[in-house]
Amino acid sequence: MARAGAAPAAASEGAVKSGDRIAKVLARVGVSSRRGAEAMIEEGRVSVNGVVIDSPALNVTARDKIAVDGAPIGKPEPVRVWLYNKPLGLVTSERDEKGRTTVFETLPEDLPRVMSVGRLDLNSEGLLLLTNDGDLKRRLELPSTGWLRKYRARVNGTPTEAMLEPLRRGINIDGEQFQPMMVTIDKQQGANAWLSVGIREGRNREVRRAMDHVGLAVNRLIRVAYGPFQLGNLRAGEVEELRPRSLRDQLGLAADEVAEGRAGPAVQSRLPETRGKTDARGKPDARGKTGPKAAGQPARKPMGKPMGKRAGGPMDDSDPAAGRKSWGSKSHGGATGGKPASRGKAGGAPAGKAAAPKSWGTKSARSTQTTPRKPPTGR
Repeated sequence: MARAGAAPAAASEGAVKSGDRIAKVLARVGVSSRRGAEAMIEEGRVSVNGVVIDSPALNVTARDKIAVDGAPIGKPEPVRVWLYNKPLGLVTSERDEKGRTTVFETLPEDLPRVMSVGRLDLNSEGLLLLTNDGDLKRRLELPSTGWLRKYRARVNGTPTEAMLEPLRRGINIDGEQFQPMMVTIDKQQGANAWLSVGIREGRNREVRRAMDHVGLAVNRLIRVAYGPFQLGNLRAGEVEELRPRSLRDQLGLAADEVAEGRAGPAVQSRLPETRGKTDARGKPDARGKTGPKAAGQPARKPMGKPMGKRAGGPMDDSDPAAGRKSWGSKSHGGATGGKPASRGKAGGAPAGKAAAPKSWGTKSARSTQTTPRKPPTGR
């Protein structure tokens, strides 16, 4: 196979070629993320029209024949996105040099190759978005997207408004500037307190580092929303695919970019031993053992559950991961419409102004509505 010094002839001659960047095309078909595709190109693993390239500075069209490691790439698959409730103790990477269990090792076997949108560290839990589209992954991770990541943080100590005010203004830690956070005190429980935290950048260990900077140690961190997508009643280890309509409405994707039909119910991932542990909402995990029964035996097949009532029931006010009742639809942090709410209550900030921390909305791309309880019958 021929090898080009930088790119095929058209690119090497400086000609402007229509189409998309080669790394974007590779990410779109699910080969890897865009950054991963660029690394593959630099390693000489990608060829275009029979010529090995070593630079991602090349546009390609549908007429070009692209191969990775000698195998032609397929056509772009419809864009799909899943919500995953990451439990504690899992690493958000494809491989771990320390041999720890990764998120991808526990996912249901029938899931296609997926990538995570951002990360949650080993000791963090809650909502993690998964997608089969590398270009979408990159777009959703960019700070310029402006999506609000919302967390429930349990901290050791007694936070005060004065302690949290620097976080709301933006702080500088070791020369690294952090954007202003949305922080509210929910309740004090003995030596610990629960906080609601909203960030837009998603820096490495941002919430933990920021809290430590003001003298508060985070001992539990649960992500409950990423942009318009919410954790809702999804239990620890469950995976649920977003409906195509949500992808079109919330991500602006065209109808021909997403799969047709309806997404299936939530499916339990292949978690390791969970007996005696609690789920991401702080409740006992009633499923017991979900991993292999004994060494050498296959893991239990994932079982789907109906989207309405799930084992464990709906979250209530005492539920740490339930968060503030006002969190939801305005999770991207945009301006509110200034429309009056029902029963004559004000409906948020005036048009054009950002919503205040206590009015983050009640709707989301994934409904968290549960079946109302039946009223007690008289004896």
